[in-house]
Amino acid sequence: MYLIMVYDIKEARVNKVLKIARKYLNWVQNSVLEGEISNAGLEKLKLELKEVINQEEDSVVFYLMRTTKYTSREIMGIEKAVADMII
Repeated sequence: MYLIMVYDIKEARVNKVLKIARKYLNWVQNSVLEGEISNAGLEKLKLELKEVINQEEDSVVFYLMRTTKYTSREIMGIEKAVADMII
């Protein structure tokens, strides 16, 4: 399946969340990751995130798509993932 993950995490935990998420997904924008993931991978991702986030202060949203057949991606301005690789 294809997953888009967005998060709003308190500053003290944001780097830990990003590090976990980058093991499974591609970082495309501040607080946004996307990519193909298996059901097992998604469950692992959720379990790892549960260990780090504070569910009373933080928020993680998963947009699940069975296929990318009807989706497209358009970028205005600089592509974050490419810019970070250059630095």
